[in-house]
Amino acid sequence: MSSNSNDLLKKVRKIEIKTRRLSKQIFAGEYHSAFKGRGMAFSEVREYQFGDDVRNMDWNVTARLNAPYIKVFEEERELTVVLMIDVSGSRLFGSTTMTKKELVTEIAAVLAFSASANNDKVGALFFSTKVEKFIPPKKGRSHLLRIVRELLEFEPEEKGTDLSEALRYLTNAIKKRCTAFLLSDMLDVDEGATPNYEHALRIAASRHDLHVVSVYDKLEKELPDVGLVRIVDSESGKEEWIDTSSKKTREGYAEWNKIADRRRKQLLNKYKIGSVAVATDADYVKGLVNLFKK
Repeated sequence: MSSNSNDLLKKVRKIEIKTRRLSKQIFAGEYHSAFKGRGMAFSEVREYQFGDDVRNMDWNVTARLNAPYIKVFEEERELTVVLMIDVSGSRLFGSTTMTKKELVTEIAAVLAFSASANNDKVGALFFSTKVEKFIPPKKGRSHLLRIVRELLEFEPEEKGTDLSEALRYLTNAIKKRCTAFLLSDMLDVDEGATPNYEHALRIAASRHDLHVVSVYDKLEKELPDVGLVRIVDSESGKEEWIDTSSKKTREGYAEWNKIADRRRKQLLNKYKIGSVAVATDADYVKGLVNLFKK
């Protein structure tokens, strides 16, 4: 086995140990109560009792036995969980202890192990400006470790971001209602800071239980005063010189980001999508627990 393979296995194991522990100690109960089975499956018929909902009457059995009978339903326990992972170029940025990619990897692994502990099937969808890879939902440790391995080493063909493409794929690929987590920096906006993905988001949210984990680095929100710097867009490759010593420049940059954040939140609230924003230098545990509680 090559040293690269050995290193990857060590990384996978390290992620598994850390995120499994978090999943067991903190998230199992929160996840279970937040994402109980949504569907109702027919179980049996029994005689009508005072107080039963008449909408559940089984009129065929009632007519045949000449006595009122009612259908009994049970909650379907098993869920399908899909992790939607943004693998665009901007994920490699990180100004503190973690890059956005490392943060997304840990959060996705925690969600995967929490779902598995709940006996749910887990799948993954990796996207840039296109869907780069889709791993259909399955159960089992080896399947989860494959997802963690892909989170660590997957190399996309494209560098840009198209959230609409990913959301449309989810809508078309998963027919039965699922719980989907979109893990992204959500940097898919026009020059006026308006999200480009409203139409696809609306359709996906009407078909599935969609939740957004928005990851960011503080340096992306506010420029430090470090004089003249060359900035390269990691997705488009576009280069630009910016004078960060200019207060007007720094304030304009911060204001644009505030508008983008506000418009994203308004859009998610509009379609009743649970969301949390997590910084690369922050503790994501608190954020995830809050998301589950919502």
